[in-house]
Amino acid sequence: MLDVSVVVPVRNAEAMLDDCLRSIVEQEPREIIVVDGCSTDSTVEIARRHGARVLSDEGEGLPVARLKGTQEAGSEVVALVDADVVLPAGSLGALLDEFRRGRFVGLQAGLHSVSGSEYWGRALAHHHRTGRSRNWFGLVATIFDRVALLEHGFDERFMSGEDIELRWRLEQTGAKVGVSSETLVLHRFGDSWAFAKGQFLADGHGLARMILMKPSLKSLFLLALPGGAGMRGVALSAIRGEPHWILYYVTFTVFNYAAMIQEFVEYVRARRSGDGGTEVVASVDGRP
Repeated sequence: MLDVSVVVPVRNAEAMLDDCLRSIVEQEPREIIVVDGCSTDSTVEIARRHGARVLSDEGEGLPVARLKGTQEAGSEVVALVDADVVLPAGSLGALLDEFRRGRFVGLQAGLHSVSGSEYWGRALAHHHRTGRSRNWFGLVATIFDRVALLEHGFDERFMSGEDIELRWRLEQTGAKVGVSSETLVLHRFGDSWAFAKGQFLADGHGLARMILMKPSLKSLFLLALPGGAGMRGVALSAIRGEPHWILYYVTFTVFNYAAMIQEFVEYVRARRSGDGGTEVVASVDGRP
């Protein structure tokens, strides 16, 4: 048994959760804690079938779900694993060994992104496999020192972009975080246009909140991030003779900026109405 508590935040995740939890059970962790966001499908039943302890975040979103699971964890090491992840055999133990050897505060597994056969899913997976963000520390499949994670916590104003916000705060304290070059896990994307659009909008909202809530010269760099990633993708698609990806990168850029503009507009309206602008807009999935 691995002395690690695995926390899986979920909301209407029945399509992916079964494979995710089966792969976690095979790693033999100390415990599996599933934190549900008021799912209306069979998510909770699937979690219980795999022997997971099920908690609820009362619909308050990912940061609350992750923090609640961490608070309830019995191990001093916590693995945050999203429902769209599948852990290959032995991968959790290997990541834990690397975490301890390197004395990390947080270590994310390397992500091998995949999807089904439809265009938008394949494009998302291609982007994540070839983009620079594949080496950015995040929260998809990440081992943490529990005490440090509880100390730093999550900013609950972020429904997306909370990984960037946490990474910046950890780095400011000198905490060692990173992405494994030794251990890869499977990261799955949905195939539909609706799924891809949701990803683009969530990214844009998250980036805008970083700029608004954490103003600095560093955060202003995020203004250029979607445009830079889009132009890089278009250029590489042309150079590599893969013009079919150009539509994806143009759409990615447009919808990221559409979401950012919406966030900025709502922020200005909130400031003018006198509420301080701390509550901006709802997330893509409708959670506050």
